[in-house]
Amino acid sequence: MRAKGLLVGVNVLACVAIISLSWKFVIYPEYVKVVYKEEYQSLMFQCDNVMRDHLIAKNRVLHEKTEKAIKLLESAELGLMSCHEYDKLRKQMLVAGVVPEELSMMGLEAIEANVVDLKRYVEIHEFKF
Repeated sequence: MRAKGLLVGVNVLACVAIISLSWKFVIYPEYVKVVYKEEYQSLMFQCDNVMRDHLIAKNRVLHEKTEKAIKLLESAELGLMSCHEYDKLRKQMLVAGVVPEELSMMGLEAIEANVVDLKRYVEIHEFKF
């Protein structure tokens, strides 16, 4: 009888271990991806645009040291806060078990989804000659 109780205890322990490992390595990372995917993609896209604007503003200041160029650079530097939020969320998702390749794929999906919007935006605001 004692061996039977021990065997039941070991089986219960094994089941708890399997459920815990499944949660940590399979269920929770998938849950995190579903919950944070849209926010991650939005922040990634914003950060990409802000970094591009910052680079343009920084180069402008190097070539023309005007008050307007400096104010644009300061404004672009303020926009880099979205990159901080993106970086924090990325690290939280990595800690939760989402693999870097999946995050990269989410980023590519965000860019692809917004390419159409960017083309439309450019067409609307582009000067026609």
